[in-house]
Amino acid sequence: MIVGIDLGTSTSEVAYVDENGNIVVVPNSENEAVIPSVVHIKLNGKAIVGSEAREYLFTRPECTFMEVKRKFGSDEKLIAHGKVYSPEEIQSCIIEYLVGCVEEYTRKSVTGAVITVPAYFTDIQRKQTIKAGGLAGIDVKRVINEPTAAALDYGLQNMSECEYILVYDFGGGTLDVTVLELFEGVIDVKSSCGNNRLGGKDFDEALMKHIGGRHYSTLMEDPRAAMKLKQAANDCKTALSSEDSVQVRIPLIADGVSIDRAVMRAEFEELIGHLVESTGEQIDTALDDAGLKPSDLHRVILVGGSTRIPSVRKFVEEKIGLKSIQYQGMDTGVDPDLMVEQGANISFNPDLMVVRGAAVQAAIIEGVIEQEQSVVLSDVCPFSLGVKVLTTDGFNVDKLINRNVTIPYEYSKMYTATYEYQEHVLIEIYQGEFTNPYENTFIGQVDLDKLPQRRNELAAVEVTFSYDVNGLLSVKARSPGNDNTAGTVIDINKGNLPASQPVKLDGWLKADGASKYRPLLRKAKKLYEKYTGSVEYIDGQFFVIHDMCDSLKAALLLGNKERAEKKANEIREMLEMLD
Repeated sequence: MIVGIDLGTSTSEVAYVDENGNIVVVPNSENEAVIPSVVHIKLNGKAIVGSEAREYLFTRPECTFMEVKRKFGSDEKLIAHGKVYSPEEIQSCIIEYLVGCVEEYTRKSVTGAVITVPAYFTDIQRKQTIKAGGLAGIDVKRVINEPTAAALDYGLQNMSECEYILVYDFGGGTLDVTVLELFEGVIDVKSSCGNNRLGGKDFDEALMKHIGGRHYSTLMEDPRAAMKLKQAANDCKTALSSEDSVQVRIPLIADGVSIDRAVMRAEFEELIGHLVESTGEQIDTALDDAGLKPSDLHRVILVGGSTRIPSVRKFVEEKIGLKSIQYQGMDTGVDPDLMVEQGANISFNPDLMVVRGAAVQAAIIEGVIEQEQSVVLSDVCPFSLGVKVLTTDGFNVDKLINRNVTIPYEYSKMYTATYEYQEHVLIEIYQGEFTNPYENTFIGQVDLDKLPQRRNELAAVEVTFSYDVNGLLSVKARSPGNDNTAGTVIDINKGNLPASQPVKLDGWLKADGASKYRPLLRKAKKLYEKYTGSVEYIDGQFFVIHDMCDSLKAALLLGNKERAEKKANEIREMLEMLD
């Protein structure tokens, strides 16, 4: 059977559609339908997942991991008992656990899964999600955007509706805002916008600083004290959704330190106010990209645990003007665990809409839901995707796929080599909305060699981008002159870092005046390689060196000596400051 999995930052859930068409959210052996996304690695390497693992956060925090989803898209490693784990390996433990719950509950074998991801997840993060499923022994049939999954849950039960819907998905680690149109069983995603670095975790951190007060920095140096403080903040946040004040008591959280203080809801709302208000940018962008005004919306669906916070709901209400809009996603007042028994009769629980939608997609793929009864889904690419090109202004990104284009989508474009007798071309792939490549996310490259060598002629190169329904990008480069081709090889462990060294542009060596700059570029490269990946790299200074070196080479290729000297002076000034 194929199941739907919501692999969340704070919690994870699994569901399937039974033979009667009911969506069943599967509980674990403790009858919990909402599973904490926590993994503890025992000394023998065995993984413990969920509530049991969460207990180890206070006793063995050094080998217990939470909020690992936030680490997707980075090259960060996790260490337990001296063994190094990737984020995908830890997440695979959660997937394996959820699959085990289903197999125990149904006595059936699970062979595949539909796994949800934030709409604003990058190509790298989506590939890591699929890899995590593979490590758990599961064939990931599809990754689906979380807001779209929530809309599927709603759409299946409202097949005849025709309306514009905004899905505001604010979870533990990410924010997504998606605008879609539902008409006669078709869900057409119009736009998506989000922030995969904003969620309830950030609210917890704001509360931790407030509760910890002058002891905060000291407490954070002690892993056990830090976990106690985090748990107290999370519990306080949850309680403040229904209470005006909460008394936080943590006796002897550290040597000689106890905490006993009241936290008012108004204090909490002030602490997180700027974070909540920042989500207005995503709402504006999503509506603008969809060509709609707030008054055009018929319905708003709130998804994710953070939407339980009253000030978050109030902000959305005021931002969109919900008085004239039908409103879904409010707390049903029903224990989420009861949804296992009551199936499709209970709906629009903000914690479970995403996993229910994933189960719907899984059932459509498996054929449990007949085609004539199912929702037709049309999704979009949330980011622009392009290649780095040399122009008269230096390096820019040429977008081959614009954000919010309907997927699947394929586009080809013809380029030329930079100089005569160029033997190979390195095609760098970027994801983002900026013209400057270095402000975007570098996601991979294709190296096409054996270009045809012809006198007084620049070789042509055809580049094809294919973006599939899982939100995964394939890139192919082809030389029409000899039909030589190369495909993308993206190292998903590189995360969001740029290329590891300044790009090789062999042609600049032949440019007039190039020799005088070789010593300078060698020194820059040596310093760049020394510090890349270190703490100092994070401040962006060495990222700037990368940009400057490429700009100097580009200026030489373009024959712009004045611009080349200007860039060289900038490099000299930067090296004097850093060396």
